[in-house]
Amino acid sequence: MGAQNDYGATTLRYFGSRLKLFRRKAGLSRAELGERIGYSEATVASVEQGRRMPQQEFVDRVDEVLDAGGVLRAGLPYLLHSRYPTWFRDFALLEADAVSLYSYENHVVPGLLQTEDCARAVVAGGCPSPDEEESESRVSGRLGRQVVLCRKPMPVSGFVIGEVVIRRPTGGPEVMRGQLRHLMECARMRNVSLQIMPTRRCTHAGLEGPMVLLETRDRRSLAYVEGQRGSFPIPDRDEVGVLTQRYGALRAQALPPEEPLSLMDQVVGEL
Repeated sequence: MGAQNDYGATTLRYFGSRLKLFRRKAGLSRAELGERIGYSEATVASVEQGRRMPQQEFVDRVDEVLDAGGVLRAGLPYLLHSRYPTWFRDFALLEADAVSLYSYENHVVPGLLQTEDCARAVVAGGCPSPDEEESESRVSGRLGRQVVLCRKPMPVSGFVIGEVVIRRPTGGPEVMRGQLRHLMECARMRNVSLQIMPTRRCTHAGLEGPMVLLETRDRRSLAYVEGQRGSFPIPDRDEVGVLTQRYGALRAQALPPEEPLSLMDQVVGEL
């Protein structure tokens, strides 16, 4: 297991040990606790043994039933944090609390917009290919991030996606058809703007690669970029300003927000 998995496994085991301590203090067996919170004995055992990532509902219920006073609930952010690769964790926390989020992607559907099937195909296509446990962790982490688009208050979100992304049948035609239908649903969300950068464009402001721009609740503006073997946030105001200008140019060059729906519908029919 890599370092990111070691960190995640340690976090899960620590949370499990706290859960076990509170359960025993309450004088409950695993089966009894499971019955009270609406989960199976096997699920409780898996969480206690650090083999399973608990859902927020699970954590909320055990904290209340075991009268943990918020101790177990307070560990949830660290559990969620552990689902991501080391190099992505700090950005994931910023993303989850962003008030605005703008993304340009020219290789793959942005993670915040991926379906589960597409996410599995993207993760499985990595080289070296992750094992089953790591694959499940990555997919779960990616899907878990998507709550940011529908949480309250909803962040203002914009996505510019290269046309090649919607035409590449990632995971096969059926998976991609489902993904495109999901993108069309996302494009109809009132806080989401989705544009397609057409391949036929002669000028293109995003040739240097993908980027994400976000604004935090305390009004800090940051950028985030990824490469082949890592990623890094960009907090420098001048550099963020350059990328913000570049993103503005991308939006002007891309198809207007109303056109991607008809284009994606056309691609669905061609797959």
